[in-house]
Amino acid sequence: MATTDGTTIIGESILISGSLNGDEDLTVRGRVEGTLTLTKTLVVEPTGVVKAEVQVKNCVIAGVIVGNVTATESVEITKEGRMIGDIAAPRVIIVDGASFRGRIDMGEVDVEAARAETRAVAAPAPRPALRPTFSRPAPKAEPKKVEEKAAATVVVAPKPPAPPAPVAMGAVKRKVIVKRK
Repeated sequence: MATTDGTTIIGESILISGSLNGDEDLTVRGRVEGTLTLTKTLVVEPTGVVKAEVQVKNCVIAGVIVGNVTATESVEITKEGRMIGDIAAPRVIIVDGASFRGRIDMGEVDVEAARAETRAVAAPAPRPALRPTFSRPAPKAEPKKVEEKAAATVVVAPKPPAPPAPVAMGAVKRKVIVKRK
C-alpha cells in the first residue's frame, strides 16, 4: 500500500519473503524476510518484524530487526525497539530502554590525525631560546613560620627567586661592593 507522501506501508497481516528493493520510504508493520535495500528511510513499527540484511539511507527501529543494518546516514533504535545484528552507520542513536545485541561501526577513524591532534593539545607551547647567563644561583630560602598555635603550625612557602636577567655580551662592567657584618 502506498500513501500520498511516497511512503509504502507493509500491513500487520503481510509477510514478504525474498528481496525487496525501492526508492521510497518504507514502513513495516508486518514481516519482511530476506534482503531489503532502499534509497530512503525504513521505519519498523512496534508490530513489525524484519529478518533481513538491510541497506538503507536511514532506519528507525521501534519493532524487531534480526540481521545487519547498513545505513548511509543514521540508525535509531527507540525504547520499544529490539535489534540483534551489526550496525554500520555514521550516526547511531540507541534510546534508553532499547534492546541491542551486536557491533556498531561508525566509519573509519584517521588514526594519524587523531594522534596529531592529541599531541597538539597535550604538548606545552615551545619556549623561546634564551641567551646563556653568567650569574650564580640564588641560595635556597627556608620556609618561614608565620604563626604557631597550640598544635598547629602554618608555614608559608617562600616565593621562588626571580629568574636572573640575561647578560648581554660586552655589557658594561659594574662594581659590586659586599658588606659583611
